[in-house]
Amino acid sequence: MNAVTETESPWIAEEPAADTRKIEREQIKLEKRLCREVGRAIVDFNMIEEGDRIMVCMSGGKDSYTLLDILRKLQKRAPVKFSIVAVNLDQKQPGFPEHVLPDYFKSIGIEYHIENQDTYSVVKRVVPEGKTTCSLCSRLRRAILYKVADDLGATKIALGHHRDDIVATLMLNMFYGGRMKGMPPKLVSDDGKHVVIRPLCYVPEKDTARWAQYQQFPIIPCNLCGSQEGLQRVVVNEMLREWDKKFPGRIESMLRAMGHVVTTHMMDPQLHDFKNARATGIADPEGDMAFDHEEFPMAPSLPGLQVVTLG
Repeated sequence: MNAVTETESPWIAEEPAADTRKIEREQIKLEKRLCREVGRAIVDFNMIEEGDRIMVCMSGGKDSYTLLDILRKLQKRAPVKFSIVAVNLDQKQPGFPEHVLPDYFKSIGIEYHIENQDTYSVVKRVVPEGKTTCSLCSRLRRAILYKVADDLGATKIALGHHRDDIVATLMLNMFYGGRMKGMPPKLVSDDGKHVVIRPLCYVPEKDTARWAQYQQFPIIPCNLCGSQEGLQRVVVNEMLREWDKKFPGRIESMLRAMGHVVTTHMMDPQLHDFKNARATGIADPEGDMAFDHEEFPMAPSLPGLQVVTLG
């Protein structure tokens, strides 16, 4: 009989390789960070309340998978009770793998609904070849999902937009729309009947990408919206990714700025009555400080800024 060494014994588990241990540690840290940031957003904007029924819109992309996964984790320890229903709108795009999402929902044991609507044919018929389809597609999708929310009795509609989406929307409106408008973390829908929430509003896109990779979500690429070359959003997203590489912290600073708006120092007469501004003799901390030199954080708190002192 051959002797069995200790390391060969089937009763002794092999020690995981150093690389495996590192990946596991990174995965645990990322999960904690995602739960913390989503939980912080929920508290900051009162996104989820007792008895809510949250309709999580699932596109099959990394962001919606991450949103659903993290909300389910938080659901187990949340101080309020709420239910989740996952919803996918099958727009009948050619080659769309319609079995992927239902199979995934069944595998994790969650309530789900698949809405079948051929918006693809509508978009292709109405929009001229070569023109962007995103605007019409999103309008059709929004109307359908509002109706589904009514049918399912959902009290909140959760979308998978993350931090980078929100900042990119601000940049798009500034560059192309001539207005200061972003993407709110929570707002009543344009039909006045629903509350839309974005629990990933503090989460950077790189974290949803990494989490999707760790969890091996069955990603479904979109071949209709967001994939057309030259789209303005694609250009802005590429610019933000480049900024994030060169100047870490810049996107986070821009997001913070969206929550610290000094309306008196903008130019919107509907937010401040500039025409009737008169000296009152009463000090106002929001008043103009025209002769003061405004101080900004120095690196490393705001990397990427080079300060030049002129003699």
